[in-house]
Amino acid sequence: MEFGFTIAAYAVAAVLFILSLGGLSNQESAKRAVWYGIVGMAIAVLATLFGPGQGLWLVSLVLIALGAAVGYQLATRVQMTQMPELVAIMHSLVGLAAVFVGFNADLMINHIAQVYEANALILGAVGPDGYTAIGLPAAVYNELSSFGQLIAKKSSVEITILRVELVLGIWIGAVTFTGSVIAYGKLAGKVDTSAKKLPGGHLLNAGAAALSLILALMYLGGSGSWTLILLTLLALFIGYHLIMGIGGADMPVVVSMLNSYSGWAAAAIGFSLGNDLLIVVGALVGSSGAILSYIMCKAMNRSFISVILGGFGGPAGEQQAVEGEQVPIDADGVAQALDEADSIIIIPGYGMAVAQAQQNVAELTRRLRAKGKSVRFAIHPVAGRLPGHMNVLLAEAKVPYDIVLEMDEINDDFPDTDVAIVIGSNDIVNPAAQDDPNSPIAGMPVLECWKAKQVFVSKRGQGTGYSGIENPLFFKDNTRMFYGDAKKSLEDLLTRID
Repeated sequence: MEFGFTIAAYAVAAVLFILSLGGLSNQESAKRAVWYGIVGMAIAVLATLFGPGQGLWLVSLVLIALGAAVGYQLATRVQMTQMPELVAIMHSLVGLAAVFVGFNADLMINHIAQVYEANALILGAVGPDGYTAIGLPAAVYNELSSFGQLIAKKSSVEITILRVELVLGIWIGAVTFTGSVIAYGKLAGKVDTSAKKLPGGHLLNAGAAALSLILALMYLGGSGSWTLILLTLLALFIGYHLIMGIGGADMPVVVSMLNSYSGWAAAAIGFSLGNDLLIVVGALVGSSGAILSYIMCKAMNRSFISVILGGFGGPAGEQQAVEGEQVPIDADGVAQALDEADSIIIIPGYGMAVAQAQQNVAELTRRLRAKGKSVRFAIHPVAGRLPGHMNVLLAEAKVPYDIVLEMDEINDDFPDTDVAIVIGSNDIVNPAAQDDPNSPIAGMPVLECWKAKQVFVSKRGQGTGYSGIENPLFFKDNTRMFYGDAKKSLEDLLTRID
């Protein structure tokens, strides 16, 4: 009866997770979708606590309380600008969990084999009726954990399948763990954001992958658990070296890619534990992350395989020199141009998030629209350092959803636009993507804001930004640089707009 209750609860939770994932694709339904996910997870946790594997109540409750406390602290203290690195470090925990579960499964298989040997039986033996011949005394069988009892019922073929699952779980989990830690370091500015590889580059990754496969085959052939330890070390190296080889410009893709890895790691955990919900959720996260990574690569004109392999290939050669100088403008000049403009497009980027200027941007939008001006937002698929980052910030500031448009919806409108305002963006508005075949972002679809009559760029200084790529937009004749912290600059501008 308990098992039936757990299956039913898992089915309900799985449906809620699917509804949550579907709802997150739309800004208006996103808040409801989050609640679907919360309720689904609550049901899943309760079903697990009261299901067939119940026990260790005190430990379970303590761990839940500690997790809730950490989650609450993160939710209340982490700024929106830190969300990308928070997501990355959370992915690392999923990967680490997969590694631990995989080793636990191996230890349990070995333990059950010893129990069978002690009772002069063979683990995985099949009786004449075609079913696994457990043969253990009831007292011995009942002393096993629920996971141990699950393994004790498996045939030799099922145990081999479990070994394959745990090998994959450990390998994917280890790659996800170190890869996510490095991604966190790059996003947080604690690790150099430039692409760096050890001597040998991709040959090291290929060699480590080949050795991992050999060790996996040796483990499945009965060579012992030491092969798993070496395989784990190789996978940890691959995760580190892959992400170190990816530059800052590709970090949004890396985040979604690691999201996919963590999903497959969770699915591997589900297979090892015989947990259907983990398999479903892991598959949802893994597949959606892979699809998102593909979409992001397409939006950046990147090869999906190239990014997965740690930046293999890519343009080479000397980049075109940027001519001219950056011309500054003050708040009075921007205010006058906005007063004379009829159509305005605002392009937000990570700099807006860093300055926490979204509320000022929203207020500027309200004042301009109150004057009868057309104000819209242009969102590039990889704006910020996390897919959907800018959409969340604008929704937080209560910017109307209907004026927030994706790149493909608004890019053709720039030639008919009076003023384009760029706030903290660099790569997504860089004309070098179209004009310079040797640029690191060559071929990447960008917002063609330079085609507007006037362009104002809100930027702290004359630096090249997170990815270190120079932007010819800043030197164009119709561009003016509105230097300073975005929040303070907009506060100054708002005093000049009634």
